[in-house]
Amino acid sequence: ADRYQGKPLYKKIVEILRENHIAGATVLRGILGFGKSSRIHAASILDLSEDLPVIIEVVENEDKIKAILPKIEPLIENGLITMEKVKVLKYSAKGD
Repeated sequence: ADRYQGKPLYKKIVEILRENHIAGATVLRGILGFGKSSRIHAASILDLSEDLPVIIEVVENEDKIKAILPKIEPLIENGLITMEKVKVLKYSAKGD
């Protein structure tokens, strides 16, 4: 997995999102996948590879996401950033 100052890059990205008061973020690690190289990355119960795909889902309005991207984009050397509009059907939060 990509790293930033010795720790996983996804942790740095989540820190930036939190410090900038983004509504929410969740990191998901894939159990199987491949990318540009077509090399399979897989996890087994005995071996959780750091080489597995990671997705960071961010919840926020479009303007705030566009404003935070210049802080995140330079950190990502290998990866993909996508932005999707969603329709929120229900939102309820009691705190984390």
